[in-house]
Amino acid sequence: YTTQDADLLNIIGSELGIAVQNARNFEQIQQFNITLQQRIEEATSQLRVANDKLKVTNEKLKDLDAAKDEFISMASHQLRTPLTTVKGYLSMLLEGDAGKVTPQQKDLIDLSFTGAQRMVYLIADMLNVSRMSTGKFVIEPSPVDLVAVAKSEIQQLQHQALTHKVNLVSKLADKLPTVMLDEQKTRQVMMNLIDNALYYTPEGGKVTVYLEQKDESIEFRVTDTGIGVPKSEQAKLFTKFFRAGNARQKRADGTGLGLFMARKVVAGQGGAIIFHSVEGKGSTFGFTFPLKSILAPKGSDKDNKQQPQ
Repeated sequence: YTTQDADLLNIIGSELGIAVQNARNFEQIQQFNITLQQRIEEATSQLRVANDKLKVTNEKLKDLDAAKDEFISMASHQLRTPLTTVKGYLSMLLEGDAGKVTPQQKDLIDLSFTGAQRMVYLIADMLNVSRMSTGKFVIEPSPVDLVAVAKSEIQQLQHQALTHKVNLVSKLADKLPTVMLDEQKTRQVMMNLIDNALYYTPEGGKVTVYLEQKDESIEFRVTDTGIGVPKSEQAKLFTKFFRAGNARQKRADGTGLGLFMARKVVAGQGGAIIFHSVEGKGSTFGFTFPLKSILAPKGSDKDNKQQPQ
């Protein structure tokens, strides 16, 4: 072999060595790909099994949730009738229909009436939340005299105000235009806001209910001299089941549904919630509706004559 032949063989040998090494690497990569594919198929199979189990679990959870909503709805309907009866008879006793009531008896009946009223509020809130979960929560507007509704709720809550030794004052417009709102749900909002104010206001405090027309809107507000809401907790106040820390200490039996439902009802009718509070100094809760969006058509006005407050 000449020197040139030897150099050529050395070059070929080096290239062959690289080619052989590349071939071996390629075989290793192929084998790795096969192994990886097998592991992916095994993992995918396990994931399918897990997903199937999760689907079954999710279906069971949905069934349980639906059963829960159905039970709450049924129980709420069944409880409302006897509670209404209890309230009716207690009211008759307070008015002396069954004979003269002594001061001590009156105090006991007042407490019973307040307890029955709270149960009515709780049932209404639970029923509405259940309806929301099942898609049956519907706003049903009709011509409403808000002044009459507010007076009615204030009158019902006067017993509670006396029991808590809180001064309940109303400052309502003499007359407002008839509006198109869901009367039952709006009434529930008014009642919840006044009830909360009475409960979270200490003895000797004051709760003032306002209902008035401001420019092109109608505004309902409940202002109290109560415990207020800590600033750090105000952002969560209208979420489901949330209650501020000082409220839980004051009232352990609350549900955290009243304000949640109030916001849903007001927003569902095109209104906005009013809220501002200072811890230890009191709060203002309420709602406002643009008049043009809720004004009832002419001819649908209810009797809105001035009534004694």
